Amino acid sequence: MKHINLALLALAAAVFVGCDKQNAVIENKKEATKTAIDIRKDAVDVAAADAKKQADVDAALDKAKIEAKRDAAQAQLDADKKKADAAAMLEKARVDAEKK
Repeated sequence: MKHINLALLALAAAVFVGCDKQNAVIENKKEATKTAIDIRKDAVDVAAADAKKQADVDAALDKAKIEAKRDAAQAQLDADKKKADAAAMLEKARVDAEKK
């Protein structure tokens, strides 16, 4: 009877050890999965930050281009205005010269 009890005890111990090994494998797999997910989350965060920075740079460039076009258009309009003023002065001078 002692041998049977001992055998049952050994069998139970083997089962528990086997379960502990399986549990350890499952726990290791869980931790590895969590670590992989955390690494992917970090990569997503970095990519999003880089995309935001690039969007800010692109927006600044677009804004600068718009302002440059506006300044160029205003300079052209100022030049056209001076040209119109000069043409009007020339026309007035011609009219005044014809009167004399």
